[in-house]
Amino acid sequence: MKIIPSHLKPYAAEQHYDRYTPINHAVWRYVMRQNRHALHDKAHSAFVDGLLRSGIETEKIPRVSEMNECLSKIGWGAIIVNGLIPGSVFYELLAGGILPIAAEIRKITNIEYTPAPDIIHEAAGHAPILFDPEYRSYVQKIGSIGTKAFSMKERSEAFEALRQLTIVMEDPKSTAEEKAAAQKVVEEKQNAVIGLSEAEKVSRLFWATVEYGLIGDMTDPKIYGAGLLSSVGESKHCFTDAVKKLPYSVEACIESPKLVTEMQSQLFVCKSFDELMEGVEALANTMAFRVGGTESLEKALRSGNIATFEFNSGISVTGKVQALVKDQNGEAIYVNTKGETALAVHNQPLEGHGKDDHSKGFGTPIGMLQGDIALEACDDQALEQLGMVAGNFVDILFASGISVSGRITGIIRNNHHVILISFEDCTVTLDGNELFKKEWGTYDMAVGSRIVSAYPGAADPASYFRAAHEQAESMKKEPPSPLSELEILYRKAAAIREKNTFTDECIQELCDIHNELRRSYPKDWLLRLELLELAASRPELKQLELPLKEELTALSKAASMTNLIKNGISIIPP
Repeated sequence: MKIIPSHLKPYAAEQHYDRYTPINHAVWRYVMRQNRHALHDKAHSAFVDGLLRSGIETEKIPRVSEMNECLSKIGWGAIIVNGLIPGSVFYELLAGGILPIAAEIRKITNIEYTPAPDIIHEAAGHAPILFDPEYRSYVQKIGSIGTKAFSMKERSEAFEALRQLTIVMEDPKSTAEEKAAAQKVVEEKQNAVIGLSEAEKVSRLFWATVEYGLIGDMTDPKIYGAGLLSSVGESKHCFTDAVKKLPYSVEACIESPKLVTEMQSQLFVCKSFDELMEGVEALANTMAFRVGGTESLEKALRSGNIATFEFNSGISVTGKVQALVKDQNGEAIYVNTKGETALAVHNQPLEGHGKDDHSKGFGTPIGMLQGDIALEACDDQALEQLGMVAGNFVDILFASGISVSGRITGIIRNNHHVILISFEDCTVTLDGNELFKKEWGTYDMAVGSRIVSAYPGAADPASYFRAAHEQAESMKKEPPSPLSELEILYRKAAAIREKNTFTDECIQELCDIHNELRRSYPKDWLLRLELLELAASRPELKQLELPLKEELTALSKAASMTNLIKNGISIIPP
C-alpha cells in the first residue's frame, strides 16, 4: 500500500462503505454495464485491457481497499478524498502514484453526466487506463509538473467558486435560482483573473488530455480521457458532429477554457502518449521551477501563497514572498518574505533555520559582489581575502549597490558552496534606505548570485506544514440512514440477481416488487430496467417482460429518460 505523505493526510477521508444505498449500487452497475458494452470499440485498447486487469466489478461500488489491491500491481495506490480538492494536492498525489477517489457517487438524475467528482469518474474512468505504462508515466509527469505550477490569488478564488458550483449542480435540492447564482459567481471570479497562471495552463492541458482526450487517427479516434470514459452520455456524444475534433497541441489546449457544467463542444486528438509527454515537457520548460530568475519570483509574489525559491548555491527559502527590490533593468536584487519562513538545502531543513526561527519573515540580497565575485563559489582563502571570517566586522558591497555591514557570527557551506552567512549588529542598505536594521537582531543572509527555481509550496512539506489541518472526511460519522421503501425494493432485486437462484418464492418476490413499483413508484425506470434484465433471461419470468417493456417505453417519452432507457434496453440480450 502506498504511503501518503504526512502533509497530505489531512485531505484523506473515509469511505464509509455502508452509506452507499442499493440505488447507489444500481447507478454504478448501470454505468459500468453501459461502458463495458459501448466502449469496447470506442475506447483506447489500454482502457479495455485495464478494465480486465484492474478487477473492478460491475455489480457493486468498489471499496478503496480493493482499489489499492488492484493498483498495487502497477506500483500505485488509491485514497478517498472529500470531493474537489485543491489542484496542488491532486497533482502531488498523482505525482506520487496515488489516485484520489471521491467517495460520493452521482445521483440517478445525473447518471449520464455530472460536473462533480465521484467514484464512477475516478474508479471507472481513471483507474483502468493507468495500467498502460506509457499513459501512467504521462499522468505522473503532468502531476509532478502541476505541483510546481504557480497559481494566482484571483485564480484561487475562482477555484473556490467553481467548487461551490459543482456542489450546487450535483445537489438535487438545488433550485434553478441557486444554480444560476453559483454560475454567476464563477463567471465573476473568472473574469477577475487577468492572464493565465501556470496552474491554469497545466489544468487546461490536464483537462484536454487526461480528462477529455482522444487518441489516434483524426477520422477514427479512440477515447482515453477519464471524463469521457466515465460518462454514459458524453462517451456517445463525443463522436457526433456536434463535437469538433482538433489536432492536439499544447498551445491549442491551453487556449481552450474548460467546460465543467456541460458536455464538451470540442476535443483534442493526439497521435500517441509519447506526443503527450513531449508536450508537457515543453510546457514545463517555460515554468518558474525550471526558468528561475526574476520572473519566477514575480510569480511567487503574485500567488499570495507559500512558495519556495532556490539559489544557485543550493539553499532555498520557503515563505510568502512579500516584496521584491529591483534594479534599473527590472532584475530582482533583494527579496523579502513575510511570516513564517524556513530555509533548506536540497529539500532538507537547514538546522536552526526553521519557520520558528524566522517567524516574522526573511530578507536577502540576490546577485554578484562588486568585481563580479560570486560569493557562493568562494573558498576559505577567497573569503579570507575579502575579510569574511567569523568574528570580523565587514562591509560587503554587491554589484547592485546593496551594502551589508555587520560582524560575521557564522558561515555555512554545503558541497563546497557558501550558502548562508550570519551577522550581528548588521545593517543592510540600498541608496540610503535601510532594508534591515541592527535592532532587529541577527541577520541571516542566504548566499547566491541568481535564483534558479521557484515553485509553490515548501521545499520540505512534511516539516513546514506539520499539523496544518485537521483530517477531512467524505461523509459524517453518524450511522447510515434507514433505507426507504424504494431502496428496499432495489436491495431485494439485487439479492435475487446475485444468488441467481429462481425458486417459486424468488419469482413471487420479483412479481411483488414489480407490483409495488406500479402502485407507488410510477416514474422509477432503473429498477424496472433491472427487472427486465432478469425477466428476459429467465423463461419462468416471461410474464413480467411485456408489462415492463410497456412501462419503460412510456417512461422513455420523457426527454430526460429517452437515451437512458433506450441504452439500457439495448444491452439486454433478446
